[in-house]
Amino acid sequence: MNNLNSILIEGNLVRDPMFRSTAKGTSLCTFSIASNRFFKQESGMEREVSFFDVETWSKLADNCRELGRKGRGVRVVGRLKQDRWTGTDGKQHSRVSIVAEHVEFRPEFKKQDNDSIGSPQNVTNFPEYVPSEEVPLQAAAF
Repeated sequence: MNNLNSILIEGNLVRDPMFRSTAKGTSLCTFSIASNRFFKQESGMEREVSFFDVETWSKLADNCRELGRKGRGVRVVGRLKQDRWTGTDGKQHSRVSIVAEHVEFRPEFKKQDNDSIGSPQNVTNFPEYVPSEEVPLQAAAF
């Protein structure tokens, strides 16, 4: 029986996703996300940022390549995977990453051009929603 290994994390892409295919032709897309945690300290609110490497495979990888770009908000559901290896110096190394089973991208917003709106009195600070193409189920927007 498998033990429970599940993770849900939200954050923003640190850079554009990297895409490649394996020798057998399977798609692989990797990206890193930054997740913020805010907490109260004596000096006020503090922010802790954690960075996580994510890998996606097959159709999900194709979707992430299309929809992912630096700064875009994302929610990832998956499992943790630990890679272990011996370096050229003989030391043992280890890295934990996330293998995504489901990825959701936040909607993208486009800032309005103040010149096209008219006088400054009519300017609002609300971004304009720009609908994207049809989003596949495995990479649905929330």
